[in-house]
Formats: sequence, structure tokens, C-alpha cells
Amino acid sequence: MQNLKSTPLEAEHIKLKAKMVPFGGWNMPIQYESIIEEHMQCRKSVALFDTCHMGEFYFKGDLVNTNIEMAFSFKIGTINVGKCRYGLILNERGGIVDDCIVYRLSADELMMVVNAGTKDNDFNVIKSVLKGNFVFEDRSETTSKLDVQGPFSRDLLRKYFPGIIDELKYFSFTKSSLMDQEVILSRTGYTGELGFEIYMPSIICVDVWNDLLKDEKIKPAGLGARDLLRLEMGYPLYGNDLDEDTTPLEADLSYFVHFDKDFVGKEALLKQKEANLEKIRVGFVCDSRRAPRHNYRIFKDGMDIGYVTSGGFSPSLGKGIGMGYVKPQYSSENTALELSQDRVKIKAVIEKIPFYKNGSLRK
Repeated sequence: MQNLKSTPLEAEHIKLKAKMVPFGGWNMPIQYESIIEEHMQCRKSVALFDTCHMGEFYFKGDLVNTNIEMAFSFKIGTINVGKCRYGLILNERGGIVDDCIVYRLSADELMMVVNAGTKDNDFNVIKSVLKGNFVFEDRSETTSKLDVQGPFSRDLLRKYFPGIIDELKYFSFTKSSLMDQEVILSRTGYTGELGFEIYMPSIICVDVWNDLLKDEKIKPAGLGARDLLRLEMGYPLYGNDLDEDTTPLEADLSYFVHFDKDFVGKEALLKQKEANLEKIRVGFVCDSRRAPRHNYRIFKDGMDIGYVTSGGFSPSLGKGIGMGYVKPQYSSENTALELSQDRVKIKAVIEKIPFYKNGSLRK
């Protein structure tokens, strides 16, 4: 525990009697009272998540002459100022180094938001392709992030950002002020609900957290609820569903790969497109409340065809759900599977993701 990093909110979590666990090198709250209740709080009202552990990089420079496009599988230059885009950082083998969101702050300024556990490696990988004149900084230590997610999140935040929050479109952001500090407010999130993320100087994070929680519509939610929410949407989690030995083609993330530009890993992916994939990510729904866990094996008619990468009980569906990798010939929708580890055996059927389709994401 002594080697774990702490967010500015650690003392607040402890005051709220959160159960703290190690996550990506950080001491983070997994739940405050009940994972299910926190999950439903986000689906029905508003939930507040501490995401200060995530990494934020700042870049300034000419987007063409600095070679920044090579670092990402998706186009950076076509992101409009005030918009952001989800995509991938790859290695030479086409394996996924991390998934991330890039924000276009101005014509020659970017903010990159990456996962906590991969932050340092991400920084080195991106920096290794840059050339010429540029500024590239890791600002994670001085930047905090809070996620306000849920169908009433806009109503709750309107008093903090009057006049601008109603104009903010999905995957857009704007600079604003909060407690006399400049902040970035983005309409993004990973829950499937209408939601916003607030990037702020760490010095105001505790005050913002406590002020938000004065509203009766919002409650804190931990990593446990966040994992179920993203799983219901079929969003992959780096370290579980994505890693450096898995390509975007295998992870069913081809949409986020722009082959009409150059990027690290492109040649490997082009070769893989010409060959047959050995595995592909699918989602499945179980026939009961029982849920598989990471690394359970997947069987079809007694044959071992793959493995589970994420699994859990879906409060919205009332059944176990999960994702994993199977041989492509067994990836069709409605394919019956058996998920197994030791004596545990769970019947499941491949279903199209997202599993949860009634979210307020784009409202």
C-alpha cells in the first residue's frame, strides 16, 4: 500500500468510508456503499467519479512537421478545435499500447488523456516519434479530473457553467472557469449516459468534489460501478480487453484506425488484414445471474475456442455479461457458448454490443 499513489481526494474517500483498492498503481475507491446502487445512481440520476489518476499530456507544435500523426492510429489534423476524438496508440506489431482521447485545444495545441497504468510508457512512445520544434509535457501531476455522469448531469452542472453547457455537443469541450481557475469541460465519459468530464488544476479538486456532492441528485461512485457501466456498453478496458499483443482488428476497433494516413503499426495491420485473424473480441450474455471472470475459458461444443477478458453481473439486464476473444469462425451472433473455470460452468450466447441500449449518452 505504501507504494501506491494517491489522488487529491484520498482523504475525502476515506471520510466517506470508501473501500480502497490498488488500481493501476493508485489507491482508489472501488465502492462507497454498494456497487449496484452506485451503478443505478449513474443510470437514473448522477454519479461522481474520481478519475484524477488518469494521465494528461500537453503538446504544442506544428502537427505536420513534428510527426505527431505517426503516434496515433487515428487522424489528429482533422479534429476541429473544441472537439476530441477516441483512438489508439500502437506498437510496430500493431499491438495496442493504449487507448486514449485527443483534444484539439487550438490549431497547434493538443491535450491527450491516457490510462493511469500505461501513462509513463505512453509518454515515451509518443515522444519517440516526435521531431523538430515542439513542446510535449506530462501535466498529470498538476491536473485533476472529475467525471459527472448520468441523465441529470447537465441539470446539475448548469449552475456552474451557465450559458455554455447546453450548447456542448457530444465529444466536444470548452474552456471555462470554476472557483477562479481555468478548467476544461468536456461532454465525454465511459458510462453510456449523458455526462461531462471536468479537467482542473489539482488545487481546487477537493473543493469542487465537495461542492458537487452538496446537490442531492449526485452521489460518489467507485471503480466497481464504473466497470459495470462500461461493460454494459461493451467499452473495452485496457489491461483486461486490450493489450500490446492484441491489435485493433482483433479487438473489433477497426473504426478507430485510419489507413489513409501513416502511423506506427500500419504495416503490421495491413498484413494482418490480408491474413486470417486468429481471434476476435465478442460480447456475450449469460443465461443466469452468474458471471464469468477474467481468464475463464470459452468452449463451443466441448472445444476450447477462446478466453474471457471482462465479466460481471449486469444490473440493467439482470444477467451475467462479458467480453472475450474467440476464434473468428465462432463469433457469429447467437452462437451458444460455455464459459468455464474449474468446476464453474456458465452457459452464454454471443450478442451484439452494447448490451445496454437505453442510455442518455446523446440526449
